[in-house]
Amino acid sequence: MKKKSKRIKVADKIIEAEICDSFFSKARGLMFRKNPKPLLFIFKNATRQPIHSFFCKPFKAIWLKDGKPVDKKIIRPFSLFVKPSSSFTELLEIPMNGDKESRILDENRKI
Repeated sequence: MKKKSKRIKVADKIIEAEICDSFFSKARGLMFRKNPKPLLFIFKNATRQPIHSFFCKPFKAIWLKDGKPVDKKIIRPFSLFVKPSSSFTELLEIPMNGDKESRILDENRKI
């Protein structure tokens, strides 16, 4: 079965992200992935649902509402309860594995 993907613009870069819109794909996220790719979680309604990073390599999280960034954070492994500053409808998780996508969220760079 072919995975769905979407191109999304963040910090003047286009990122190809795998879409996670089912319960299972959202629950798995980046866990246990050897060569993780960016993931885009899509929610039907705005939420402030927390995320965790158990069994994940470090990644960058960008929360969006209606396509516009509302918060960004670098997530370290085994963080338990990470919430954005406001509600969101999409969450972009970008693995920090040295590729060009992982460089878009520098601490001082505006998203």
